[in-house]
Amino acid sequence: MSGTTPPPPGPATASNYRVPVPSHDDSTPLASEVAEHIALVQRASATPRFEPPAETRVFVVANQKGGVGKTTTTVNVAAALAIKGLRVLVIDLDPQGNASTALNVPHAEGTPGVYEAIVDGTDLDELIKPCPDIEGLTVLPASIDLAGAEIELVSLVARESRLDRALQSYLSDCADAGDRIDYVLIDCPPSLGLLTVNAMVAGREVLIPIQCEYYALEGLGQLVRNIELIRSHLNPKLEISTILLTMYDARTRLSAGVAEEVRTHFNDKVLRTAIPRSVRISEAPSYQQSVITYDGSSSGALSYLEAAREIAIAGRQEAKA
Repeated sequence: MSGTTPPPPGPATASNYRVPVPSHDDSTPLASEVAEHIALVQRASATPRFEPPAETRVFVVANQKGGVGKTTTTVNVAAALAIKGLRVLVIDLDPQGNASTALNVPHAEGTPGVYEAIVDGTDLDELIKPCPDIEGLTVLPASIDLAGAEIELVSLVARESRLDRALQSYLSDCADAGDRIDYVLIDCPPSLGLLTVNAMVAGREVLIPIQCEYYALEGLGQLVRNIELIRSHLNPKLEISTILLTMYDARTRLSAGVAEEVRTHFNDKVLRTAIPRSVRISEAPSYQQSVITYDGSSSGALSYLEAAREIAIAGRQEAKA
């Protein structure tokens, strides 16, 4: 009907998603890729160490959609931060134990780990293991025993905050001993059950990896609503601080379209660095390594180093503010 004012655009969702037509660029995709790789190499070599945050930052790496790169992001961001001189703890909260595998930490059935911490109340100091390949990186492993924890937690007192209590006690002990942990990254299972709720009560910041594909936008609204519910009722300190685009393919309009929608909706929470599709990233876990240690000169390793650098810089800027 003529003269009718169109409604304002809503937030980024799968229903209103459109693939934009990219602007004309004289450079070839290969030339752009080479230029970006050179820039990443220069930035990685220019920063031998990352500055530690003013206080321990606890990240929850969460997305209820599977296959978006949660574990890959947890492992490689942690490895990048540790290689640059920071003390990092990875908590593997996924019963599959993939983060433990990638960091070469034993997690066979019966191995003491996060299950004993949240169900039995065992001190984390007895359960945390060092990553043998990276100095300064430690892991609280997960075994298949954790699969039953969702049911067992239902009957326990303060079931949502058991990980938080155990973690805060451990961090306090480390600080008192002069060995403060700079970053904690909690790898969540692909669900919004009690294990993920425990992670979000223990965390202070949420890092959401978003795959650069259409379906990635569909569950994003539900994830944000669940985080808001946890903020309202269980953990008012929790906030979405970081969005990381994963499996980005600069050659496709689809990746560019998803990236544009996410950046429009989340603004400066989205890291400038996007993680490309990379065979090296996929290969590294089969050798029980992060891509940082498996092939540090690959585009995947350099991208995760740059993403970690952005996270470290953001932490310093917030402390100054």
